[in-house]
Amino acid sequence: MNDLHLDDSQVGDLRSLSPLHLDALREVANIGAGHAATALSQMTDKTILISVPTINIARLEELPPQLAETEEPVAAVLMSMLGDLSGRTLLVFPNRTARRLAEIMLRRPLPPSETLGELEESAVKEAGNILSGAYMNALSEFLGMILLPSPPSLAVDSASAILSTAYLQFSPDRDYVFCVESEFLMQDSTERLRGFFLLLPDFPSLQAILRAVRLA
Repeated sequence: MNDLHLDDSQVGDLRSLSPLHLDALREVANIGAGHAATALSQMTDKTILISVPTINIARLEELPPQLAETEEPVAAVLMSMLGDLSGRTLLVFPNRTARRLAEIMLRRPLPPSETLGELEESAVKEAGNILSGAYMNALSEFLGMILLPSPPSLAVDSASAILSTAYLQFSPDRDYVFCVESEFLMQDSTERLRGFFLLLPDFPSLQAILRAVRLA
């Protein structure tokens, strides 16, 4: 395994993974999205499809404009990744997506309020728990490792505020994250909802993921 070891100087290679390597990651995300769509469909009695995800590798501070308009509130479901790998995951829903997911989960329209109530937040957290768990299970199968998600927590704030909090947990030279953007499609309408799954591995976990991707 020594010849596969990645030292600190090679972390920069994360942004220059070949198209073939990115395809391997995209396929993992695609499998996770398929599992998530099935689980959400079963829970809501609605046919929910998820588009082929887009994979982006970026620094945390570069992401807020991609996630939402400036200062637009987002709902972020945060989970710790335990087991053979460690790190954190963030599932970020723009405000419109969060509200619509809450309506689908609760099977009723929401009142025209800018904020989510306790019940709506609980519904969004459960949807995020299902989606993050599906992505983590797909990654677990790809790596052949055990990944255990922690109980989810929910934060509602601007994307920049939420990612700034996440940024504090990383040293400046190791703040690259995997960002998986997916669209949720409701079969009974033309509605398309966006969600972003962010994987924030610690350094040993990043090494393990890169080894697996380069061997795929």
